[in-house]
Amino acid sequence: MALELRLDGAVVLVTGGVRGVGAGVTRTFLRAGAEVVTCARTEPERPVCAGDGASTFISCDVRDPKEVDALVEEVIRRHGRLDVVVNNAGGAPYAEAANASPRFHEKIVALNLLAPLAVARAANAVMQEQESGGVIVNISSVSATRPSPGTASYGAAKAGLDNLTASLAVEWAPKVRVNGLDVGMVRTEHSHLHYGDEAGIEAVGATVPLGRLADPDEIGACAVFLASPLASYVSGACLTVHGGGEVPAFLAASNSLVKERKEPV
Repeated sequence: MALELRLDGAVVLVTGGVRGVGAGVTRTFLRAGAEVVTCARTEPERPVCAGDGASTFISCDVRDPKEVDALVEEVIRRHGRLDVVVNNAGGAPYAEAANASPRFHEKIVALNLLAPLAVARAANAVMQEQESGGVIVNISSVSATRPSPGTASYGAAKAGLDNLTASLAVEWAPKVRVNGLDVGMVRTEHSHLHYGDEAGIEAVGATVPLGRLADPDEIGACAVFLASPLASYVSGACLTVHGGGEVPAFLAASNSLVKERKEPV
């Protein structure tokens, strides 16, 4: 029997919640019955919808602490409370560390580490005053725990985000639970920019033990779990969501060697 998670009436803020993984997170919370507010620098052509629910939107550059404070204040003005924050806004284009400018690296760290901290601080100030407290979920990456060539500052920022998650969980307990998701490769509307055409996307998916890239809504389901009462004793954790990870390169190499040895001379 399927166990359905419900968050009826909960007020949820999803940063960067209008496309890609963020849109999947937004859809999943809407299906769970939550009232979802999304934010980004640019308003989408249409709100993210799922089932009978539709998200609302507030423009915000989460790298600016003043805009973040105004964002949270507006959520409270509209809804009277804030139960869950999903720090999803982030990302980085490919750039080798030696060739990218110092300003480039600063922007990547600001978006992927300092911005989540600013949003979390503003949310925590509200949640600490609520009888029910609140939950913060930080969307991190497997790049936090492995080499991240071509996105070195991104990987370093996400490693910092994982540590931040653990630290804030201690500082803000027991009123506020703080957890993270270390996310692997996800199929979004922009997958072709990273992996090429459909054949390229399928080839990359084949390197994952589960045989495919994640769907954004699957990441959303994990965020809903961490925000739900079922995870009431989970705080300071980073849940790895990567389909089993990556098959180690040495295995492919060793298999080739075994094949060569078996071939007749």
